[in-house]
Amino acid sequence: MDNFYPDKYQKSIYSINYKKLKKNGIKCILFDLNNTLVSYECDYPDDKLREFIYNLGKDFKIIIVSNSPKNRIRPFKEILNVDASFSSKKPFSKKFKKIMKLYNFKDTEIVMIGDRIITDIYGGNKMNFTTILVNSVSESEPFLNRIVRHFDRSIIKRFNKRGLLIKGEYYE
Repeated sequence: MDNFYPDKYQKSIYSINYKKLKKNGIKCILFDLNNTLVSYECDYPDDKLREFIYNLGKDFKIIIVSNSPKNRIRPFKEILNVDASFSSKKPFSKKFKKIMKLYNFKDTEIVMIGDRIITDIYGGNKMNFTTILVNSVSESEPFLNRIVRHFDRSIIKRFNKRGLLIKGEYYE
């Protein structure tokens, strides 16, 4: 179960202490797209997200790592002016390893931020990245994703029974 436990749990991408991440040696932020940065219904980043990513990009390499296809990721990659990995097949490590090699980052210099335990947190933990779980920006999801979300909820229930990862009780 330890591989499913995030290093940090925050309300949203906007409540994370990025100064502390930088102080701790993080140089690269991997963001999940769907329900982490935007809802599934959103086709383009809004002004708030644009400004946020622009400012973060001054201190970090920003990369969107998503299991979504290229046509879903492209508008965000272009408008936010960030790199992106589409069809990443998280939690498998192939794309994570490719990013490390391509950008010459060590595992200790990367943080994976996402709303899903099974794909984002487990995938990042397997790579020894710092992992941050955030709440989903929307409850709406495609059918197949709701199945995976069911497994996420069962893992969270197990953590709850142990007094860990209680929704709304955020930690750094």
